[in-house]
Amino acid sequence: MTRLPNALGAQASPTAAARRDTTTAGNPPDGPGRPAPAVRPLLLLLGTGTMLFAVGGRWDIAAAAWIFPVLLLRYTRLSRVATGALGIWAAHIAAAFFWIQESAIGLGPVTAVGAAALAAVQTLPFLADGLLAGRLRPALAACVFPSAVAGAEFLIGVVSPFGTAYGSLAVTQYGDLPLLQVVSVTGSWGIGFLIAYFASTVNRIWERPSWRPGLAYGALVTAVVLAGGARLAFSPASVTTVRVAGISPGRAVTAQLTTALGRISGGSAGVAAAPAPAVQPAMTAVENDLLASTRREAAAGAKIVVWPEEAVKTQESHETAAIAEAQDQARSSGIYLEVGLRVYSTTGPAYGKDEAVLVDPRGKVLWTYQKAHPIPGSEKFTPGDGRVPVADTPYGRLADVICYDADFPAMMRTRTDIMLVPSHDWKAYGGAHTMKASLRAIEGGYAVVRQDADGVSTAYDDKGRVLASTDSFTTDRQTMVAYVPTRGTTTVYDRIGDLFAWLCLAAVGALAVTALVRRRHPASPVPVTGTGQAAD
Repeated sequence: MTRLPNALGAQASPTAAARRDTTTAGNPPDGPGRPAPAVRPLLLLLGTGTMLFAVGGRWDIAAAAWIFPVLLLRYTRLSRVATGALGIWAAHIAAAFFWIQESAIGLGPVTAVGAAALAAVQTLPFLADGLLAGRLRPALAACVFPSAVAGAEFLIGVVSPFGTAYGSLAVTQYGDLPLLQVVSVTGSWGIGFLIAYFASTVNRIWERPSWRPGLAYGALVTAVVLAGGARLAFSPASVTTVRVAGISPGRAVTAQLTTALGRISGGSAGVAAAPAPAVQPAMTAVENDLLASTRREAAAGAKIVVWPEEAVKTQESHETAAIAEAQDQARSSGIYLEVGLRVYSTTGPAYGKDEAVLVDPRGKVLWTYQKAHPIPGSEKFTPGDGRVPVADTPYGRLADVICYDADFPAMMRTRTDIMLVPSHDWKAYGGAHTMKASLRAIEGGYAVVRQDADGVSTAYDDKGRVLASTDSFTTDRQTMVAYVPTRGTTTVYDRIGDLFAWLCLAAVGALAVTALVRRRHPASPVPVTGTGQAAD
């Protein structure tokens, strides 16, 4: 077999390959054939810069998510394992801080520590590739990185208090519906696997040009996209829909309430203890605005009306009266009314609660749901029990979570037809956060109605298609109207859960065992690439 030169340096000789210690798999060869020192920092710089636009923020570019792993994997395969891992960790820390800045989340101790910890987990796939790929045959070596990436994303989603709000590559592909349909089988981890497998395949071809790896990968992605396109085209469409209206309070009354609360010192505890005349008139004005909009939308034909998270702010002593007003409105309008409540209490440390109440057309409260995942570092509410409430209605099974809860896929695996997600974001993050919720619709096979008080409100069907959308910062009338299918579908992911992710983790373990027990033949004349992998 004729030996081909490495794309970034001369090919190491068989003798040099025989002398290499297999414990440093992934290290570049020593001597004159070693790539120029400037190449590795350049790859790290370009990979990091590209990654900044693939972090699940408002400036994401879909193609960037496919490019940066190629560059960063090339960097680690040309570096010592320890050096490469440190470089990758630094790159992911930089990306996390960039996401915090572009999303205007605010950098504090919790977010800083969280960024460093998540970056460490995101470094593990590169470390696994560096330690294992050089000990395996090329076909097996190509599976290390994608399996580890999918496994790492899954671990972040399960263990991290940030859920999938950060660390999932799937969210960067928003709008590519044929591709995204694969999450109905694999969960969002399947997209991370495909992107990482692309990086592994490109690097394999980079090290030794061959059409076979590219053909195999192309066949896989083509099958995924064709199957996704077929799911979109041929899945039976729901013939029955229900008119759903999402309503947020108007700007004028919201501004008046913000001014009134701003006069109260002591934060939530101060608002809870404030004299009712100081805050209640502005709170009541907001609720009256919401009730008036609800009457208008019910008269126009809405059968389900959704208010956003914390739509009604009230002191604990007035909570019952506020809910009673909503009950009267639901009864008189003959609608299902979902009410988001921010209740101020004198009991610490949260001094309140964040809840959603669903009222049926008879005025009966079907559930009072407490937010299960307060945002780490900014919300001190006592978490709810995480049990998603579901109610049978003439318009299908309705369920409800609050905002950040939708960033936890395991919790969102709920048998329902329409998932209500009252939310309250901010301008820099609202759009990106709503896009992430579309993945839950595809995974779970249900429609999602996400009404966002300060962000982008959107209704999705069970394939992730946009039914209606409105940006609260571009309109005075804070209303979204959508005709939502009343019947969802059962997905493979809903039935098997995160089996794909567990299989990826098992694959990493199996590949590690294979690498440890496999005896290499150092005298073999087969040329060695820059990663220590034998050319096939």
